[in-house]
Amino acid sequence: MAIKTGCFALINPFTTLDKQLDQIKDWGFAYADLTDNSDGACLGNEYGFTSIASLDANPFELKRMFESRGLTMTSVCAHANLLDPSAPWRYGTEQIIKAVKLAGAIGVKHVITAEGDPKTEFGEQLSDDEAIFTICEKLHAPLEVADDYGVKILLEPHGRVTDSIPLLERVIDNCNSEALGVNLDTGNFWLGGSDPLEFIQKFGTKIEHVHWKDLPEEFVSKRGEMFGCGMAAIPLGSGVIGIKAIFNALVESGFDGYSTLEIAGEEAVLKSYEFLKSLGAE
Repeated sequence: MAIKTGCFALINPFTTLDKQLDQIKDWGFAYADLTDNSDGACLGNEYGFTSIASLDANPFELKRMFESRGLTMTSVCAHANLLDPSAPWRYGTEQIIKAVKLAGAIGVKHVITAEGDPKTEFGEQLSDDEAIFTICEKLHAPLEVADDYGVKILLEPHGRVTDSIPLLERVIDNCNSEALGVNLDTGNFWLGGSDPLEFIQKFGTKIEHVHWKDLPEEFVSKRGEMFGCGMAAIPLGSGVIGIKAIFNALVESGFDGYSTLEIAGEEAVLKSYEFLKSLGAE
């Protein structure tokens, strides 16, 4: 079995989700994430200038939207703010639960979340122990729901806690849930100051999905000071992260699951896809 390569469904600005999926299909992919999403209705969807999916939509309509283009939905993204205080306008526990229910209804096995960067003084001043507690507290109910729905919540490195192997390990241990796994984001983990190869060695079979990014030389000076970088703008294999070694280490660890290109720009996406296929991905 080979590592399967998909694409973020957030590649062209000011276009709706169906148009994003049309482009992904035309590029030759068979897999894609459900990427940007929110509760309720969205004006941008009504007037055709955003690709946001509603967490309150009929999940089967979303499934049909993917399947009609020959695409498999490999995960539902639910990247959250797990450090700032809970509030109706912050993406957190409630939205993760909705993402889990959506995924479970249509047989998608993975919901990917992250701690995110705090935006408040409260979140910024948390000690390590406090930050770990608030992450675990916000994930507690979603993990219970995920366990019931047969879904795994995958915690992605994207912040000062999850970009640290010792702190991420404490989160996993404290959550103590079979419904929790990890998503390796190659760019985020490297940028946060850690080594993706050590991540693979440490977490092994807990890695159930991969987000691919490579970063250029100018990010070296930001390493350890910047947590998460959204989407990369260069092709895989052309930056400083060492994607080939990471790919080979994943294969050696037994990983043969889904992965997603978090790459912006048609040329960079297609070159990245070809690079991974040259290493043995599909």
